[in-house]
Amino acid sequence: MTLLTDAASHLFDLVELRRALHQIPEVGLDLPQTQQLVLNALEGLPLEITTGTATTSIVAVLRGGRPGPTVLLRGDMDALPVREATDLPYASANGAMHACGHDLHVAGLVGAARLLSARREELAGNVLFMFQPGEEGYGGAKVMLEEGLLEASGDLPIAAYGIHVSPGEHGVFWQRSGPALAGSNTLHITVTGKGGHGSQPHTAIDPVAALVAIAADLQTMVTRRFSVFDPVVLTITQLSGGEAINVIPDTAALGATVRTLSAQSVETMRQETARLAEGIAAAHGCTAAVDFQVQYPVTINDPDESAWVLEELRGVFGTERVEDRPDPLMGSEDFSYVLQEVPGTFFFLQCTPPELDPTTVSWNHSAEVLFDDAVLADQAAALAHLAIARLEHAEMSQADA
Repeated sequence: MTLLTDAASHLFDLVELRRALHQIPEVGLDLPQTQQLVLNALEGLPLEITTGTATTSIVAVLRGGRPGPTVLLRGDMDALPVREATDLPYASANGAMHACGHDLHVAGLVGAARLLSARREELAGNVLFMFQPGEEGYGGAKVMLEEGLLEASGDLPIAAYGIHVSPGEHGVFWQRSGPALAGSNTLHITVTGKGGHGSQPHTAIDPVAALVAIAADLQTMVTRRFSVFDPVVLTITQLSGGEAINVIPDTAALGATVRTLSAQSVETMRQETARLAEGIAAAHGCTAAVDFQVQYPVTINDPDESAWVLEELRGVFGTERVEDRPDPLMGSEDFSYVLQEVPGTFFFLQCTPPELDPTTVSWNHSAEVLFDDAVLADQAAALAHLAIARLEHAEMSQADA
C-alpha cells in the first residue's frame, strides 16, 4: 500500500479520535483527559513512551530497523478558554474549545505514528513524537525542552516538523522560509496619579487621562519607529481604571499584545514604549511603570529545510496543493523554541469545509471556527512522509560521504 492509501485507511479512526478530543477540550499545561485519550490511541504501537512531570506531555520514540539519526514531529494538545458557538454534534459543552485546531494536530500526529510504526523496519533512524500541552500562552514547548525532550532518543534530532491547520482553500499546504510567524510579547503599563472626586478633577491628578493619551500614541509610535519591511503589530486588549463612576482612581492600566518579526524590533519596542509612557505620564503629572515581556520568540523556518519540504510535499500532493508564500503570519507559536534548537519547518494545512467560502469564514480562536477533519489522512501522511524522506536523505548523504 502506498502511504496515502494507507493513511486513508486510518481516516475513520482519526476522525473519531479528533471528535472525542473536541468534546473534552482542556486548557493550559494540565490536560489529563487529553493525555489519556492519546495514550489509548498509541497503545499497541512499538513506541518508547514517557510522560512529563511538569506538564501532561507525551514523548514517544519509534526506533527504526536500521541505525540512523532522529527526526522530530510535533502536535500540540491544548484548547482555549472560549465557549463554543458551533452547532456541531460533537461540540464542546465545558466552556473551553479547540478553537485553534489542536485536536486535529493531535489526531494527525497519532496517524503519523501509526503509519511510521507500520514501516518501522524500513526506517534508517528514529522518529520522536512530541505531544505538547500548553501552546496557547503557557510555553509548553519550553517546558518539554527543559525536561529533556530533545535527548529522548539518545541523540539530538536533525530536523523538526510541525503542521498547523487554518481556514482557507481545502487541502492546500503552505509555508514560508525564514520568519514564518511573529514573536509574541506582552506589554503592561500602569499609570499612577492622585485620586479624587469625579466632579473636581482639578483637585486630583488623573491617571485615566494620561493612560488614554498613552494608548492613542502607542498606535502612532508603531508607524513612526518601525519599518514597514520589519512590521510590528501592537493591539491594546485590556483597559482598567476606577470602579465607581464618580471617582477618579489613583491608578489606571492597560495591557497589549505585541507581535514582532526580529530581535531588533523587540529591543526597539522595549525602549520606545518606556520612553513614550513615562514621558506622557510625566506631562500629566503622573508616573508610569512599564512591563514588557517576551512570551514566544519568532518562529523561523530553516531555509534549506523549507525548500526541501516544499519539494517533498509537492511530490506527494502535487504542485497545485502546495504553496510557498511571501508573507509571514503575525500570530505566534511556541514551536519557535524547538526551531531555535533544531533546523526544521512549521507549515500549514488549510481545511475550511468545502461547502463554505474560505474568504468569509471565521478564523482560528473564534468560537465559530470550523475545520474539516477529512484532511486528517493527508495531514498524517505529510508528517510520516517527511520523517521517512528525511531519514532516507540522511542515510544517502552519509553513504556519499
